Amino acid sequence: MHTIEKIGGTSMNDYVSIRDNIVFKPSLFKHYYNRVFVVSAYGGVTDKLLEYKKSGKAGIFKLFASSMEDDSWLDAITTLNKDLHQINAELFGDTEALIEADHFINDRIIDARQCLLDLQSLCHHGHFELDAHLATVREMLASLGEAHSAWNTAKLLQRDGVNACFVDLTGWRAKEHMSLDERIQKAFAGIDLDTQLPIVTGYAHSEVGLMSSFNRGYSEMTFSRLAVLTHATEAIIHKEFHLSSADPRLVGEHNAVPIGRTNYDVADQLANLGMEAIHPKAAKGLRQSDIPLRIKNTFEPEHTGTLITGDYVSDSPRVEIVAGTKGVYALEIFDQDMAGLFHIFDPKIVTIIKRYKAHVVSKDINANSVTHYLTTNLKTVKRIRAELEETFPEAEVDQKKVAIVSVIGSDLKINGLLAQTAQAISSAGISIMAVHQCMRQVDVQFVIHEDDYATAVKALHKSLIEIHDHGRAICLAS
Repeated sequence: MHTIEKIGGTSMNDYVSIRDNIVFKPSLFKHYYNRVFVVSAYGGVTDKLLEYKKSGKAGIFKLFASSMEDDSWLDAITTLNKDLHQINAELFGDTEALIEADHFINDRIIDARQCLLDLQSLCHHGHFELDAHLATVREMLASLGEAHSAWNTAKLLQRDGVNACFVDLTGWRAKEHMSLDERIQKAFAGIDLDTQLPIVTGYAHSEVGLMSSFNRGYSEMTFSRLAVLTHATEAIIHKEFHLSSADPRLVGEHNAVPIGRTNYDVADQLANLGMEAIHPKAAKGLRQSDIPLRIKNTFEPEHTGTLITGDYVSDSPRVEIVAGTKGVYALEIFDQDMAGLFHIFDPKIVTIIKRYKAHVVSKDINANSVTHYLTTNLKTVKRIRAELEETFPEAEVDQKKVAIVSVIGSDLKINGLLAQTAQAISSAGISIMAVHQCMRQVDVQFVIHEDDYATAVKALHKSLIEIHDHGRAICLAS
């Protein structure tokens, strides 16, 4: 009987809330053992290590990737080291523990810096290509953030009377490569969950590399595999917000309602829109092992949060969440020769899109055209378009920047739902460019002009959620 719990980066920035609202308020047990905490890096640190998730601004990794031209990454790593020392000073004050904390992260930063200098020097030789090593560099840099936050958290909890232990899955200076499962099993072989509280790095090194498959979602895979391998009773993610009926910043905090209960199908739809409750591949392991996932708000510890299970279906059909994404590129290909030959055209199109690592949110087709809705940047879209025009010289290729807004629920078999949602959007003065509804009845998507996104979310939420008195949650979790 134990839980595996993950703490998000923004929550990590507030140690007192982690201690008082999470560790000292266990959800299933009367003490703080029989729990394992997987921690993210402090908020903003992974951006500085890799690249800024929202803006794409270069972090150390992105600067190093172009380091044949300049050494700006050296200045960035020096600045990061100062930032991490400042975090340490705020957490530990002027104590001996601060000296230990600074020494720990200094060792890692100095090691990483020297590795990058050596690699840069090596790749100035004509026989070595930097690109061949960048995936490994990205993994090494990512590991610094979680090692820093996990070590600090374990030390602070020890100071506050908890028998916490630092569990380092980063493979730092490891002499052998192993799979993720082997690394977890080896690390936990000597840990007694009845008397110890493991604080685990969200990054875990494996022989295949987590980031190649999960990119910034690697900590969720570590969290998921830990839950599966240790046969956890429940998996819990602590975030700075509830999994709510809509973004409170758009619809207002007084109107957004925690969902309370839903299923992994809904979680997958959210992930597809870029609003991850959990990465779909991480959710797959929990789902197959019948482990429930709970999303909790760090700053509202008394609320039971939202429980996600494989078999949940709402007791009556209802919309549980209005979500979506802006900055989507609709890439349309029209070719008269496509009629009857879609099975030949589309695989070639998808292969090109995948080569440029653009995420397909949705797509629609008719007899002689196909439109893929992509979340990526304009530079990548232009590259994809150029290759499509070269591959299909007789086709007409067009692109538009749009937004997708979606209503989602575990059971959307509501008579007239499509008409009701379309009416809500139309009444707000918004033109609908495309509609997608599948037979699985878990979501309905509308493609609209990007400028209309916020208005559409508010209109749908008001029409489908706010008309009901949901109280503390749409369906209160147990």
